[in-house]
Amino acid sequence: MKLYYSPGACSLSPHIVLHELGVPFEPVLASTKTHKLVDGTDYYTINPKGYVPLLELDDGQRLSEGPAILQYLADKEAPKGLIAAPGTMPRYRQVEWLNFISSELHKSYSPLFNPAMPEEGKAVFRKRLRGRYEYLDQQLEGKSFLMGDKFSVPDAYLFTVSNWAKHVGVDVTDLKNVQAFMTRMAARPAVQAAMKAEGLLK
Repeated sequence: MKLYYSPGACSLSPHIVLHELGVPFEPVLASTKTHKLVDGTDYYTINPKGYVPLLELDDGQRLSEGPAILQYLADKEAPKGLIAAPGTMPRYRQVEWLNFISSELHKSYSPLFNPAMPEEGKAVFRKRLRGRYEYLDQQLEGKSFLMGDKFSVPDAYLFTVSNWAKHVGVDVTDLKNVQAFMTRMAARPAVQAAMKAEGLLK
C-alpha cells in the first residue's frame, strides 16, 4: 500500500494507524502547497481532490477521506482491535466520534489556516473550537481514550487535528482531560514513529 501524506496534515492519523497495525506501506510525500510529488508528478493526476490523505491499495484502487481510510485499515487488520466489529454499538460510537472530529473540529480549523480569512472571522472559529474542546474535555473525564481504556482509530484523528491548536491560537491548555489525552497519545511508539517519519519530531 501507499499512503500519500503531507507533514502534520490530517494524513498523520492514518500514518499513525498504519504504524499501530504494523503493516508494510510506502509513505509518499504529496505537498499540499505545490500539489506535486517529489519527482514532480502533478498530485491532481493521482487524486483529483488535491488533498491528503490518499491510500493506494495493493490492487491499485485508491481510497480518499481520512475517516474512511481509518476504518478500512482497522477492518483489514480486525484482530488487532483498533475498531469494533461492524453492526455493534461500539462501532457506531466510533463512527460518531469520527464524524464529530471531521465536521466539528477538522473543518473548523480550515479557516484558521486561510490567509484570506479576516481576523474577525477567525475569532468566530476559535470560539467555536473552544466550545467543542470544552465538550470533549467533559467526555474524556475518567477515560484514557475516547472509547475508554483502549486506543482506537478516532483517537489518532483527534490527536492529529488537536495538534493544530497551538499553531492557530486555540487555547486548550487549561482543559486537563484534553491535555492528558494529548500527552498520553504523544507517548505512544506508533505516534512517535509517524511524527518522526514526517519530520515533526527529531
